[in-house]
Amino acid sequence: MKKKLITMGLLTALFGGMVAIQGCEKENEENETNISRYGDDDSHNMGQNCMNCHKSGGAGEGWFNAAGTVYNAAFTNVQPNGTVKLYTGPDGTGTLKYTIEVDAKGNFYTTEDIDFGSGLYPGITGTSGDVQYMSSAITNGACNSCHGVSEDKIFVN
Repeated sequence: MKKKLITMGLLTALFGGMVAIQGCEKENEENETNISRYGDDDSHNMGQNCMNCHKSGGAGEGWFNAAGTVYNAAFTNVQPNGTVKLYTGPDGTGTLKYTIEVDAKGNFYTTEDIDFGSGLYPGITGTSGDVQYMSSAITNGACNSCHGVSEDKIFVN
């Protein structure tokens, strides 16, 4: 710690107080477009809350507005290449507002704007055609902040 303070003092003296120190957050950052697609395998950290990193100032590429991981019904493996749909009504009723593809690693994510309003109802469709609906509305897209923590993992066959 003492060495760091001496170095900082020397830099300040040399550059007349005009020292820029790089922090954890990105400076002059812009949101990158980053959207999951069927078959893509670039994602990582299955089951973790994607928004811990994929947020303004975070280390992840793009600021996700909805993201999570889909598993098989036994919760033993990820379930790739499904589809997440967000509806205005429960059980696939109302208006379909958004569709997000699940990638080859079972992750879905999008940097596209999502208006959750007073709540949207998710439905997950697996490659087999199986559909699982969430019975309550969500008002944010940090799916793995609850699923796999205080709620069952997201699943579909």
